[in-house]
Amino acid sequence: MTSSNGPVQLLRAAERPATAWRNGGGVTREVAGYPAGSGLDEFGWRVSLADVASAGPFSAFPGIDRVITLVEGEGMALTVDGAEHVVDAPFRPFAFSGDAATDCRLLGGPLVDFNVMTRRGRVTADLLLADAPRTVDVPAGAAVLLVCLSGTATSGSTLLTRYDAALLGSAGPYDLRPEGVTAVVTFRTAGTSAA
Repeated sequence: MTSSNGPVQLLRAAERPATAWRNGGGVTREVAGYPAGSGLDEFGWRVSLADVASAGPFSAFPGIDRVITLVEGEGMALTVDGAEHVVDAPFRPFAFSGDAATDCRLLGGPLVDFNVMTRRGRVTADLLLADAPRTVDVPAGAAVLLVCLSGTATSGSTLLTRYDAALLGSAGPYDLRPEGVTAVVTFRTAGTSAA
């Protein structure tokens, strides 16, 4: 698929396999990662949606910066290195270190969360949650991932329904028209300047 700005990789939610957690507390569906096909020990960045079915500890990710956002459900209380943080408002990102000992307690049943992970010192991510039309600028040398978290969204001729994503690989402006909430995640590798 292409737009007036170049290639757009469309990532449909229905085509994502679910991977069960080691502790049995839920499943994760990877939306996208870089480099493509890299495992949990090699990625520069990784974005996923998780169905959390029960309380329990989070897996440790040394050297990884994490941002978690509640998408569906009543939320959770995260205990990060002994300090409790209540994540119960949808579409409000919470950042924490993957190095930290983290435990999750559900506040009212199963939930879905949106996860952005970046390898510290190699990649940074800026997360914006868009609920109104805007122009999305892809800086030179960066990548932008759009993930429709509620409703629908269009960019050019690309229609995203809930949990669909589009990876924008070419620099330049893109129009985004969300009817709901769409995550706009800009990834920059170390040494890439901000736009």
